[in-house]
Amino acid sequence: MENQHPQIAHLLHCLELEEQEQAKRYQLDEQHSLKSLKSEGLAIHPIRISRKSFGYAEYPEIGFRIGFPMETSNFRDGMAIECFCQGEESVKGMLLSFDGRQGEFRLFAPDFPDWLEDDGVGIKLTPDTRTTAIMKKSLLEITSNPRLNSLFATIHGETLFQLSTNKNIHLTLDFQNKQLNKSQQMAIEGMMSDEKMMIIHGPPGTGKTTTLLEGIVQLVKTGEKILVSAPSNAAVDNIAKGLIDKNIKFLRIGNNTKVDASIFPFTPEGKLIESKQDKEIKKLRIRADEIRKMANQYKRRFGKDERDQRNLLIKEVKNIRQEIKALQQYNEEKLFSEAQVILGTPIGLMDPQLKKIEFNTLIIDEAGQCLEPLAWCIFDLAEKIILAGDHLQLPPTVLSDKAAHLGFNKSILENCFGKFEHIFLLDTQYRMRESIAQFSNEYFYEGKLKTPPQLANLHSHVTFFDTAGTGFDEEGGKDGSSLMNKGEIELVLKIMEQDKLNPSKCAFISPYAGQISLAKESLPKEMHISTIDSFQGQEMETIIISTVRSNPEKQIGFLKDHRRMNVAMTRAIENLYIIGDSTTLINDPYFEKMFLYFDRIEAYKTAWEIMYS
Repeated sequence: MENQHPQIAHLLHCLELEEQEQAKRYQLDEQHSLKSLKSEGLAIHPIRISRKSFGYAEYPEIGFRIGFPMETSNFRDGMAIECFCQGEESVKGMLLSFDGRQGEFRLFAPDFPDWLEDDGVGIKLTPDTRTTAIMKKSLLEITSNPRLNSLFATIHGETLFQLSTNKNIHLTLDFQNKQLNKSQQMAIEGMMSDEKMMIIHGPPGTGKTTTLLEGIVQLVKTGEKILVSAPSNAAVDNIAKGLIDKNIKFLRIGNNTKVDASIFPFTPEGKLIESKQDKEIKKLRIRADEIRKMANQYKRRFGKDERDQRNLLIKEVKNIRQEIKALQQYNEEKLFSEAQVILGTPIGLMDPQLKKIEFNTLIIDEAGQCLEPLAWCIFDLAEKIILAGDHLQLPPTVLSDKAAHLGFNKSILENCFGKFEHIFLLDTQYRMRESIAQFSNEYFYEGKLKTPPQLANLHSHVTFFDTAGTGFDEEGGKDGSSLMNKGEIELVLKIMEQDKLNPSKCAFISPYAGQISLAKESLPKEMHISTIDSFQGQEMETIIISTVRSNPEKQIGFLKDHRRMNVAMTRAIENLYIIGDSTTLINDPYFEKMFLYFDRIEAYKTAWEIMYS
């Protein structure tokens, strides 16, 4: 395309690389047998069907169980899947929920496949071609949209504004929340300004959600119509829960099959229950189900007359479902027009009806985890854009190493930071003890974060256990397997025993899935056990970090991205324990500074002290 910004071509190339990597990982073919996909945690097979029904949008939805433990950590809510059975054509869908033993998925098909309850049915992860296609289309449309083209040029241009965290906008607001600190109040005043793009920088524990909720309240007071998005359903639901008691008319759209019970009444499906269309839809569903049962009386291999009769019945079912969809759409149009705030993930907001609505403000929360092309999918939906998050925590997940090397894992927030004048730092953290927060504050946030007096240190809240010389070496890493360190797990058990830690108030986190699998076999069942990446956004009274790496080559792998340790260390509220081999870690400048900090606050211990005392 003529006059296309070179960075658009670059992002499109990265999307292609990501697409290729997805296809390579998830493909079930001669090179990737079902056995290998299962061993890599990319397929769940076999599954037992426990429930079949038609969901809100009249897509088939299937509940399932698995009969024995298998590697399923890659299967997360909202991921693209295919349902398959050997010798049959697979059907694309989406995983709605999964807890490790049972779950449910939606199929993008008019009906259930005939083979669904045969032996050997499974599901596997598949490239999310729909999301990729939407992102590509959005990037290609930037050039033809003068406003977006100008915005893109600013984000990827050379002009930088002077960063300032103290913008005085001179607004007098009647804050609903009387507990807001000065930096939060100023960020809300920034949200009320006429700036077309602004950033709220919210380091860990600084009340970013609290600030956004008050900002939404103030914007609604002025009559604005607001769109709220985030790259994950969990982040969207977090804002939605906060709006429930704010006396605001809001609508949560997108994947609402497994939303929190408190949010369900605010989804189109939940609102439909109160509408006059509900009874009519129920009658139509009963009728469709009766006809479908009649159609299913015919076997798959039958004569022409039976086939023709079955096809007629199936056609009638499809017509009824179209009628149901029309009633639902009518109901949604009314809901969209009445709502003051509409919330959803960027892909969840890809509803044609939203294009007809004029939104004043778009808020993207957790923008530090939002891929840039994903943001461009929704940037044209509102006049003013507010990005909120922390680019110094973990970036978006990118499968392709080549794309990541080309900078594709730089979030929209990271790309925008410093390019716009209105950047507001939330400067007071309320989550953790001062000694837990201080190293990240010094290393990542230039010492700008304050801790209130009530979180001053009562005693030592940080301990680093050095495993150097203990023989606790890392294992694994061959043939694509994840690393683990058995000695560090043994040390965790000793720490918990010595310090009388309550397992239900502890979280064990590590960069490596192999260490997490080992921990789940060895540590108390009440303990929260998770990779660092999966634990971002959460907190726990006590955090135990296992760094795993211990090798003569002094290789530290995932730990090279220091933002991963920033996330890990700032999850703790009261106590933080870090386990690592100083001889492996100390060659990295980040860890060298960390060890100096531990020495300064007398947080350093050797593993010998506890293992062999």
